[in-house]
Amino acid sequence: MTSIPPPAEELRILDLELSRLDARRAQLLARRAWLVSILQQSAPPAPQTWSPRTPATTGPGSGLGTAGPQAQRETAAPGVQNVLLALGGILLAIAAIAFTLVSWGSMGIGGRSAVLGTITLGALALPVFLLRRGLSATAEAIAAVGLLLTVLDAYALHAAALPDTDPLAYAAAACAVLASLWTAYGLLVRDLHLPLPAGVAAAQLPLLLWWASSDAGPHLLSAALLVTSAASTTAAPHLTRVPARVTAGAGAAAVGVCGLLTATGLVLDAATPAAAAEAAGHLLFAAAIALHAAWRAPRTELATGAAAVAALAVLIATGGVLRTLLPGEWAVVAELLCAAALLTLVRSALPRPVRRGLAAACALVHVLVLAWTVPALGASVLGPAQQLGEVWQGAAHREAVAGADGLAVAAALLIVAAVLGAAYRGGEGRTWRTPAAVGAAGALWAALATLPLSLRLAHAAELTAHLTLAALALTAALLAARALPPEEAHGPAADKAPRPSTAAAPGRALAVTALVCFYASALTATLLALATEAATFTTLGLLLTLTFAATALHPHGVAQSTLAVTAVAAATGLALALPSAGELPAHRAAFVLLVIPAATALLGARLRAKPYALSAELAGAAAAVLALGLASTDAPALSLTLALVGVVASATALRADRRPAAAYLAGALFLLATWVRLAASDITTPEAYTLPATVPALVIGLLRRRRDTEASSWPAYGPGLAVTLLPSLAAAWGDPHWLRPLLLGSAALLVTLLGARHRLQAPLALGGLTLALVALHELAPYVVQVVGALPRWLPPAAAGMLLLTLGATYEQRLRNARRLRELVGRMQ
Repeated sequence: MTSIPPPAEELRILDLELSRLDARRAQLLARRAWLVSILQQSAPPAPQTWSPRTPATTGPGSGLGTAGPQAQRETAAPGVQNVLLALGGILLAIAAIAFTLVSWGSMGIGGRSAVLGTITLGALALPVFLLRRGLSATAEAIAAVGLLLTVLDAYALHAAALPDTDPLAYAAAACAVLASLWTAYGLLVRDLHLPLPAGVAAAQLPLLLWWASSDAGPHLLSAALLVTSAASTTAAPHLTRVPARVTAGAGAAAVGVCGLLTATGLVLDAATPAAAAEAAGHLLFAAAIALHAAWRAPRTELATGAAAVAALAVLIATGGVLRTLLPGEWAVVAELLCAAALLTLVRSALPRPVRRGLAAACALVHVLVLAWTVPALGASVLGPAQQLGEVWQGAAHREAVAGADGLAVAAALLIVAAVLGAAYRGGEGRTWRTPAAVGAAGALWAALATLPLSLRLAHAAELTAHLTLAALALTAALLAARALPPEEAHGPAADKAPRPSTAAAPGRALAVTALVCFYASALTATLLALATEAATFTTLGLLLTLTFAATALHPHGVAQSTLAVTAVAAATGLALALPSAGELPAHRAAFVLLVIPAATALLGARLRAKPYALSAELAGAAAAVLALGLASTDAPALSLTLALVGVVASATALRADRRPAAAYLAGALFLLATWVRLAASDITTPEAYTLPATVPALVIGLLRRRRDTEASSWPAYGPGLAVTLLPSLAAAWGDPHWLRPLLLGSAALLVTLLGARHRLQAPLALGGLTLALVALHELAPYVVQVVGALPRWLPPAAAGMLLLTLGATYEQRLRNARRLRELVGRMQ
C-alpha cells in the first residue's frame, strides 16, 4: 500500500513543486518575449488581426488591433481639460463685461435687472448640478464666472440706481456685501474651492476703502489696517480648507505689515509724548496680533517670524515714547535696556518658536545699536591720525564727541557687553558661546576706548588711558592664551589631540580678540604720542617693553611672531625719533636706524630655535630698507649704509640656516656699495677700481672649481666678472668715444667664448648679455637713421610680417628654445 506522508511534509512537497512551476513559467515567458521581439524586427510592418493578451504584452495602450506601443501624447487629459475650461471662463467673463459696459444702455431698468439677475443666479446654481455629476473642474470654472457676475451686478447697481453715491464708500460697502455672499456661498457649496478664498480676500478691502472715502488721518488708516489684520488672523485658524486658510494668513500678513509700517511712521514723527503714546498703542495692538499668530501658527518658521515682528513692534513703541521723554541719544540706551529686558523672556515657559523670534528681534536691536556706535568709536580710535600732520607741535585740535552723546555710546556698549556676557554664561554646550564671548570682550573694549574722548580728558590723560587699555588688553590676551590646554594653545597639535572641552572652546577666540584690541589701542596711543617728544619716547618705550615681554611669555607661535614684529616696529620708531630729536639730517639718521637690523640679526642668532626669530629678522630687514631710503638723499652716505647692511648680512651668512640667501645678499650689497661710491666720486674710469678686484676674485673662483668640480660657475666666477663687466657697461653707455665699447665688447666676446667652450653658465650669460648691450649701444644711432629714412608704413608692415612668420613657425621655435635652455641648463 502507498504510504501517505504527514501533513507538514506533504505541504512542504507541494510548496516545492509550486516554486518549480513558477520558475519554469518565468523562463517560458521570457523565451516567448524574446521570440516575439525577433519576429517584430525581421517581419515587415503589417496590421495584425489578433494579439493575444498575455502578461508579456498587456499594458498601457495595448489591446486588440495594436501591434506596438501607442504614440506618446504630449499633453495629459487633465491639462487639456483645464485649459479649455479656463479659456471658456475667460471668454464668458469678457462677454459679461462687454455686455455690462457696452450694451447696458440699450435696455430698460427691468430688462437690465432681469438679464443680469438671471445670468448670475444661473451661473451660481449651475455648479451644484455639475458637482452632482462629478464635473468638478467645470463647476469651478462656472463658479468663477458667477463670482465675476456678482461684481458686475454691484457695478451695474451703482451705475443705474445709485449714481450719486461716493464711489469709494460704495466700493467699501460692496466689498463687504460681496465678501459675505461669497463666504456664505463657499460654505454652502463645500465642494467648490474658489468662493471661500475669494470671500476671504474681499474681506481685506472694506475698511481700507472706507478710510479712503473719509477725510481721516493716518491714525485711522493704521487702525483700519490693524483691525482688518486682526480679523483675518482670528479667522484663519477656524478655516478648515487649506486655500481659504492660506488666503486669510497671507492677507493678514500683508495688511498687518502695512499697518505696522504706518504706525511706525507715526511713532517716529510724534513730537509730544501724547502723540507718541497714541501711535505706540497701535504698535502694541500690532504686537498682540503678531503674538496671537505666532501662538496659533501651524509651522515653526511662521511662528518664529510672527514672534519677531511682535517683539520689534513692542520695542519700536517703547523707543518712540522714550524718544520724546529722554534728552539726546539716551533714548537709544533706554531702547537697548528694553531689548535686554525683553530678552529675559527667552528663559520663560513660552513655546520654543516664540522664544526664538523674541531672541532674533532683540539681537537685531543690539546689532543696530552697535552700528550706531561705530562713528563715535572711529572718532575715538582713529581720530588722532590728524596728529601726523603736526608731529611734535602740540596736541592737534579734535572735534570731541559731545559729552552726553559719548557717554550714551559708552553706556550702550557696556549694556551690549553685559548682555553678551550673560549669553555666554548661560549658554553651556551652545554654539553661540564663542561669538558671545568675543562680542562681549570687543564691546567692553569699545566702551572703554570711547570714554577718554567722551569725557573730554586732557591730552596726557587721554594718552595714559589708551596706554592703560592697551596694557590691559595685552595682559588679557596673554592670560587667555596661557589658560588654554596645550593642544588648544599650540594650534596644529590640536588637530591630532582630542577635541577640547566646551568650556575651553572660546579661549583661543578670546585671546585673538584681546590681541586685536591691544593693537587698536596701541595705534591710538602711538598717534596721540606724536604731539610731544617726551610722549613719543615714553609711549614707544612702553610699547617696546610690553611687546618684548609678551613675546617671551606668550605660548602661541603665531602670536609670538606678531608681537615680535610689533616690538621691532616700536624699536624702529625709537631709532627714528632719536635723530629727529637731535635734528640730524635724514641720511645721518639712517646710521642710527641700522642698529635695528644689527640687533635683530644678533637676537636671531641667539634665539634661532624660537618660532618668532625669523619674523623678527624680517622686520629688521624692513628697517634696513627704510634706512637705505633715508640715506638715498646723499650718495656717500648711501654707499656707507649699503656696506654696513652688507656687513650685517655677512654676519648672518655665518649661520648655517641662513647662509645661502644671506651670502648672496651680502655680495650684492657690497657690490652696490662700491658702485655707489664710485658714482659719488665722479669716477669716469671704473675699470681702474674694478679690475684689481676682478683678477683675484677669478683666481679664487678657479681654485674653488679645481677643489670642487661640482661647484656652480655663478658663485665661482659670477662676482668677479660682474664687478667689472657691469660698471664698465654702465660707463660705456654714457661714453661717446669708441675705445671703451671696443675693449669691453672684445672682453665680453672672449668671456662668452670661454663660457661656451667650457660649458660654464655664468661666463656665457654675463659675457653674452654685455656683448649684446654693447652692440646695441653702438648700432643704435644707425638704426635710428635707417628708421627715419624709411616710410612710416614700413615698420608696422615689417612687424606684421614678423608676427605672421613667428606664428607660422611657433612650434619649431619653441622646440629650438627648449633645446637651447636644456643646453644652458646642463652647464655648470
